[in-house]
Amino acid sequence: MFLKDKKSGDLVEVLDPKEMFNPAAGTMSVRYQAGEEVGEPVSVKKTALCFPSDEALPRCWMDTHYRVKF
Repeated sequence: MFLKDKKSGDLVEVLDPKEMFNPAAGTMSVRYQAGEEVGEPVSVKKTALCFPSDEALPRCWMDTHYRVKF
């Protein structure tokens, strides 16, 4: 699956979807797809990523308390 870096606009390949779906994980391993060569795996904060359409990631992927209403 590919997401987009909000700051640079570059596409990133998600290396472990389990990290992406886990709301307790604040970061996930990705590989940047900018340029001709595939980048090395790096860890980035989920808050720095969005879908390629600029839509935000679902709250249930980011917040462990997404069902709790205060």
